[in-house]
Amino acid sequence: MNAATVDDLLTRELRDDRIALVDATGREYDYHWLCTTAWKAGNFLRHSGVREGVTVGVVGDGPLALLACFGTTLLEGRTRFEPPTDLAAETDFRALVAPVDDLEAYDLPPGAQRVGYGDKPETPDIHHFDAGLWSENPSFPPLSIDPETDILTDGDRIVTHAQVLEAAHAVLEEAGLEPDDRVVVRGPLSDPRTVVAGVIAPLLAKGVIVLPGDDGDELGTHAVSNGAVPEPDRIDLDAVPL
Repeated sequence: MNAATVDDLLTRELRDDRIALVDATGREYDYHWLCTTAWKAGNFLRHSGVREGVTVGVVGDGPLALLACFGTTLLEGRTRFEPPTDLAAETDFRALVAPVDDLEAYDLPPGAQRVGYGDKPETPDIHHFDAGLWSENPSFPPLSIDPETDILTDGDRIVTHAQVLEAAHAVLEEAGLEPDDRVVVRGPLSDPRTVVAGVIAPLLAKGVIVLPGDDGDELGTHAVSNGAVPEPDRIDLDAVPL
């Protein structure tokens, strides 16, 4: 698939009933759901001030965490998975998306917003991500994102759309990913290489992102990890050219 920026992987034309994502319970989500709900996530996060040049922290490794990343991407922000709890000095940090029960552990800079998912928040200053995804507009205005726009950070380095897609194409070719191949995300999302190999590369291939549980069963054709995996093929993080 040709894509200049990651938002090109979430366009209206790509919505269909092929499986895009499988969560830790085995529930399957199709590409129609993934694209439409990513747009909703972007529309919702816009209300929290997410925009180009800001960082959004995302805690967790389930479908809602990925949607927060995709929504941030559509708004030209950068995602930092599993940020540290002390963020008070991070002046470009705009929002934290995390399970509601985890939000209190984080010290955010002035003006940063807390967005919780899972249980309904008990305080009005926490935005409820689940409710926002349910009620938001299921469409998104046309985008024209510069490939040099930031998309991910781990706190030490920032990578752009162009860098992520170049690395994802290399993973796709090296691993021989094909449509409907299932790629199991067994590495930490806090490492941008995991996001490239386990999330972006499958989308490029029109494959399936698999978010595993803790049972250790074989769940796909490939797995992203630096250690032993039950899947037939392993994509080593150290081999991701990022």
